[in-house]
Amino acid sequence: MVALDLEFERYPGERSFGSVSLFKYKRQRDGETQYAAVKTSSDENAKSLYKEFQILSQFKGCSRIVQCYGNGVKEIFNDKGYVEYKIAMEYAFGGSLSDFMDRFKDRKLSDSMIREFTRMLLEGLATIHRHGYVHCDLKPENILVFPSSVYKNGAWIRSYELKISDFGMSKRDGDTQWWQPRKPYVGTPIYMSPESISHGEIGKGLDLWSLGCVVLEIYTRKKPWWHTNYELEELMKCYEPLFPRNLPCDAKLFLMTCFASEPDERKDALTLLRQSFLHGDVNKFTNRQMNVKIDSADDFTLQLEKVSQMLSEIRTMC
Repeated sequence: MVALDLEFERYPGERSFGSVSLFKYKRQRDGETQYAAVKTSSDENAKSLYKEFQILSQFKGCSRIVQCYGNGVKEIFNDKGYVEYKIAMEYAFGGSLSDFMDRFKDRKLSDSMIREFTRMLLEGLATIHRHGYVHCDLKPENILVFPSSVYKNGAWIRSYELKISDFGMSKRDGDTQWWQPRKPYVGTPIYMSPESISHGEIGKGLDLWSLGCVVLEIYTRKKPWWHTNYELEELMKCYEPLFPRNLPCDAKLFLMTCFASEPDERKDALTLLRQSFLHGDVNKFTNRQMNVKIDSADDFTLQLEKVSQMLSEIRTMC
């Protein structure tokens, strides 16, 4: 990673850790103007920013993880004489997934787009988990949208790529040293899993539960737990968000897996990539990036999926 000669462009706004500003720079190989998002934090949040940079540095070149520029966290004095800490990252012209949904009528995305977005997020989680991390705060605001164009059948077609961002709350898989009685969970409560809320468990199952919340939110166009006054006590009893009745059957089965009460029953990102909700294909990313051999499902697994699907339909009818 090389240092960038950044020129201030505009100031998009505040975030929980500090602020994000848009900068532009000249690409070294051809002089073309490019853009970068610069995260800035005060001394109070510097530790989180350093941690995020260290984690992102391990994901250089990963297509589903937002990329970080530069050689480290930059310390500067602002115009008031206080020290600020900055890192430069890829700029997502599509904004967050939440921003992206707001641009559609009634925030409604097509079913095919939802499935493709889910696949991308699973690819990102597979990479994160393979490196031994748990994101801990997966939600639409922490998912970035990158518009692109694909040339197909003699015409340019608009497409979108998703990347996971905001690793300031990420933990090592199985880490318990962070836990405190007054702070029993790390992420955003309505996207957290029962075991992470009740006794601070940090594992890949947490991210898969959060993924289920994100997918459900895209379908319903509402925050998880929209049907009730959300209380942490409900989640600690292993209740899951309500599924709408018009949800496709394979989507229900997928979400049932994400919302399984036991973390191990949520499987893992690679296994979920094989579900019929994603058309049952083992995508090229899995074979190329993860280098994992995946065998076809046996008869027992197929029967189990059929039973789970039946249970899902019964649940949504109640």
